[in-house]
Amino acid sequence: MSKIELYNEDCMIGMARYPDKWFELAIVDPPYGVNLSGGRGNNGWTDREYWDKARKGWNLNIPTKEYFLELQRVSNNQIIWGGNYFDLPVSQCWLIWDKGQRDFSLADGEMAWTSFDRAMRIFDYSRSLANHENKYHPTQKPVKLYEWLLKNYAKQGDKILDTHLGSGSSAIACYNLDFDMVGFEIDESYYDGACKRLEEHKKQQRLFGCPK
Repeated sequence: MSKIELYNEDCMIGMARYPDKWFELAIVDPPYGVNLSGGRGNNGWTDREYWDKARKGWNLNIPTKEYFLELQRVSNNQIIWGGNYFDLPVSQCWLIWDKGQRDFSLADGEMAWTSFDRAMRIFDYSRSLANHENKYHPTQKPVKLYEWLLKNYAKQGDKILDTHLGSGSSAIACYNLDFDMVGFEIDESYYDGACKRLEEHKKQQRLFGCPK
């Protein structure tokens, strides 16, 4: 059974507790420095309370250089969403989430930088399918995306790190696939939402006869 540890804490404080290369893989989705303070009308963002959370301004600034150095210290490999916004080393193994949407007001996909020496890969998963998941975070990514990452870039027994837990999609994916995982989320409301989402998922799994 996977061990999922979630902390309402600054990831820099949290990562300092771990020795070098403690985690085999870090899958992170830090702020891109893109202003999300405006609404998107009826393009999926319709819940007022949801958008009130999005207006906190957490996405205005990218992580510091010290964050990326610490991330590389505690993990052997990294997958960093929004890597095209950051000053990262050259990588041939970029990952792309193709959202299957061709709306000029929204991006067709998102890019992740990786530390792997492999070919670029594309994950096709429609935004419309992702929207069936309840929204807990403005930049929430689908559980299926994280499951695809784990299946292709982690092996059983690996310890996984997520420094910006957000909606908790990574935690649910790790739970489903039996990976030990540590996640940090500095915002209390997002943290509470992620914990609630994970617990509800566990209950649903038990209800439908999952051995977990």
